[in-house]
Amino acid sequence: MTGTPALTEPILDEDALTASLDTSRAPDTARREDLLAKARECAGLTRDEVAELIHVTDPEGVEALFETARAVKSRVYGERVVLFAPLYVSNECVGNCLYCGYRRDNVELARRTLAEDEIQAEVRWLINHGYKRLLLVFGEHHCNDVQAMVRAVEAVYRTHSGPGEIRRVNVNAAPLSHEDFRALKPAGIGTYQVFQETYHRATYRQAHPSGPKADYDWRLTVWDRCFPAGIDDMGLGVLFGLYDWRWELLALLDHSAYLDHTYGVGPHTISVPRLEPALNAPWANQPPAPVSDDEFRRLVALIRLAVPYTGMILSTRETPDMRRECMGLGVSQISAGSRTSPGGYTDHHEDEGERQFTVGDDRSLDEVMHDLCIMGYLPSFCTACYRAGRTGEDFMALAKPGTIHQMCLPNALLTFREYLLDYASPATREAGERIIQRHLGDIRKEGLRQETLKRLERLTQGERDLYF
Repeated sequence: MTGTPALTEPILDEDALTASLDTSRAPDTARREDLLAKARECAGLTRDEVAELIHVTDPEGVEALFETARAVKSRVYGERVVLFAPLYVSNECVGNCLYCGYRRDNVELARRTLAEDEIQAEVRWLINHGYKRLLLVFGEHHCNDVQAMVRAVEAVYRTHSGPGEIRRVNVNAAPLSHEDFRALKPAGIGTYQVFQETYHRATYRQAHPSGPKADYDWRLTVWDRCFPAGIDDMGLGVLFGLYDWRWELLALLDHSAYLDHTYGVGPHTISVPRLEPALNAPWANQPPAPVSDDEFRRLVALIRLAVPYTGMILSTRETPDMRRECMGLGVSQISAGSRTSPGGYTDHHEDEGERQFTVGDDRSLDEVMHDLCIMGYLPSFCTACYRAGRTGEDFMALAKPGTIHQMCLPNALLTFREYLLDYASPATREAGERIIQRHLGDIRKEGLRQETLKRLERLTQGERDLYF
């Protein structure tokens, strides 16, 4: 393994993290109000400030925390919710992670890696149901090397069906070398996701007894190879339930701060998966540090306050009710209608034993879209920033002050109108058109609103893929 730059500063200081959590106390009412007032300005919070708020557990304090998170989410993201689908390319893996159904020692799992024509069949199915954004998921295996990733991404982009196509491909895979990231960049990926799973070294060693993933530092330093290679949209995440969620949260925030300080670019997304049962995965079925629903809501709200600019992703691991609550507290991106096994879309069924984890929300994309409309949200498939080159520092320059909302809102309206015209059920189309009319009024600049109206009409007349 080559290509890791020499680091000028440590990414994490475990002793400092532990001390921050152990020495902090719940703030009194005045101090809590000061912290929440700072957070409301969307400038973020320090690790030590979040450590104080972690200790807020009284009902009044928690509601004040939630109210502030809702305000920050609304200010930065409005009522938009971005939707995507995961596409599992392979469940072959040499890792033996104790929390994953794809672990090497799960001999009951039928292994499969999709060929290019099978990838395209899955993509056509997704396009025909309205998807525009895709997350390709690869197991850690020699068959999933960077050349295979490039071929898969290219296969997605050259697949079209009717009026649709996939316009942004993100990747969730093992850490690569600097050279491999450079080889992947020309394929045109959006965000590259690597979750540390747990930042706690001792727990990490236990959870990863063998395989390449057992190398904690190779995983932690992935962004120090990725960013210099030109891929500047990075996706972080913790698998909550492996270790104390409070400590993991502080470590995640320190990692985000390190990236922002070192490269001027914080995480494009932060994902918050929570352990769910999986076939022959002992830690998934009996989490070492289970996270309750109340704790999960709090950690989502705290991330939103600490890193207000980042997109927060919530998968179908969670139930519909939990997803509804978390969208208000900070989540801005969700998957919908997910299948978590290779070929799961075109096979039209998915046994529990084939899944990487148990799915808590198995509603179709259209059902989720309709539900979002009923709640007043504006569903979005926007890919404009990626294709207009607003990534990395350029994206952060718009996201941190919240001005990205001025572009995201009209682009969300345009992509949603496409979905309503081409794929929506009658009930979703009716509810969705009401949402479009409601949110048109949120475009404050008269010229931009008028141009958005013109482009919406052009879509109705048959044009596609219009964006700002």
